[in-house]
Amino acid sequence: MRFIKRKNLSLDQKRALFELWNSEFPKNLQYADIVELEKYISRLNDPVHILLTDENDKIKGWCAHFIRDDERWFLAILNSDIQGKKFGTQIIELAKQGNTELNGCIINSDEYIKANGEYYKSPSDFYKKQGFQILEKVTLKTDQISAIKIKWCKTG
Repeated sequence: MRFIKRKNLSLDQKRALFELWNSEFPKNLQYADIVELEKYISRLNDPVHILLTDENDKIKGWCAHFIRDDERWFLAILNSDIQGKKFGTQIIELAKQGNTELNGCIINSDEYIKANGEYYKSPSDFYKKQGFQILEKVTLKTDQISAIKIKWCKTG
C-alpha cells in the first residue's frame, strides 16, 4: 500500500473515488453519477488529495483537506476491507502534516444503511483516538443525513 498526495485528480481517479464513496458512505449520501462527484470536488477550495493505493494501483482510501468558511476541513473514506489495519490513522496523520487544524463532519449514529445493505458504522470512536474533539452541539442536518462537527488542533 502506498500514499499519493495530489492537487488534482485524473478522470480514472475520480471514477474510483465515485465507486469508493458510493460503496462506503450511507445510501443517503450516494451520488447518482460521476458528474455529481466531479461538481463536489470542483467546489473544494485549495484541495490536497491523499490517495491510498494497493499494489495494483487500485484506490482503497481517500482523504482530502480543503478550505471551507475560512477553516481547513477534511473528508476521509477507506474501503471497508482495509479498515482496522492502521491505514486510517496513517492517512489522517498525513492530512495533519502542515496543518494546525482540521475540521470535519461525521455521522454519529449507526442507523444509516450502505449500498450493500450493511449498517454504516459511525467513525466517532476512531476520530476520538486520533485526537479530534467531537462537537456534538454543532450539527449538520439535511434531508439526507444528520452529522456533527469534529475538530483537531495542533498542540505544542
